[in-house]
Amino acid sequence: MSEMNKTETAAATKHLEVAGLHIRCLTRGSGRPVLVLHGWGGSIESVLPVVTSLASVATVYAIDAPGFGESDPPPRAWGTGEYAEFINELLETLALSRLTVVGHSFGGRIAIRLAVEYPHRVEKLILVNSAGIRPRRKARYYRRVALAKVGKALGRFAGLPGRRLQARIVRSTASPDYLSAGELRSTFVRVVNEDLAPLLPKIAVPTLLLWGGRDEETPLSQGRLMEKLIPDAGLVVFERAGHYSYIDEPDAFGRVARNFVEAKGVA
Repeated sequence: MSEMNKTETAAATKHLEVAGLHIRCLTRGSGRPVLVLHGWGGSIESVLPVVTSLASVATVYAIDAPGFGESDPPPRAWGTGEYAEFINELLETLALSRLTVVGHSFGGRIAIRLAVEYPHRVEKLILVNSAGIRPRRKARYYRRVALAKVGKALGRFAGLPGRRLQARIVRSTASPDYLSAGELRSTFVRVVNEDLAPLLPKIAVPTLLLWGGRDEETPLSQGRLMEKLIPDAGLVVFERAGHYSYIDEPDAFGRVARNFVEAKGVA
């Protein structure tokens, strides 16, 4: 994003108090309401292409989720249930009832939980390269888990040398998202260990799945499984796109997303 766009976005945002947390929020466009939820480590700026694309046909809201961007962190380790409860309170604060919810990656996890636990809030759902399906674990994963447990024990019982060794083990085995999570590490662990597949058949609204064919973080196979499990779902694949399909294929992504938002009762 250019420095000018960053400045314009910062000037257009405001801070709200929701559930005791100060939250940064952006509103753009006019028309039917749409809420856009960013992925892990993201912010309003990371989903701004989606906001800008949909603002031509809708009133689009985007926030820095608790713990990200300029918003306050959650008071304890949250899972998707707590994040969905927070979004429900946010919508109450914004006086919004039913709307289209767009979730990218981690934001998709929250959107899934919101659609199931607060169905009166969600009219349509757009899941973009969404997380939520627990991947099949390979032997390498279990070796990493075992090594991490050894490191944790060393850190607890072997004094300073053990803590140093633990830190080295963490650096060599943990994912980049975990390493950069800081105070949100406990939240990250809770979130990534949730398997939302059992919730998918309970989604009762038209759902559009937008996926990059070259996504390595949430592979296309997960999108195809979501399409099977969600009763009223359609999958659109952008073959040349990766995990950020809305950045890799912006024109095609925008056309499909806008058509879905404008359509009446059609998935």
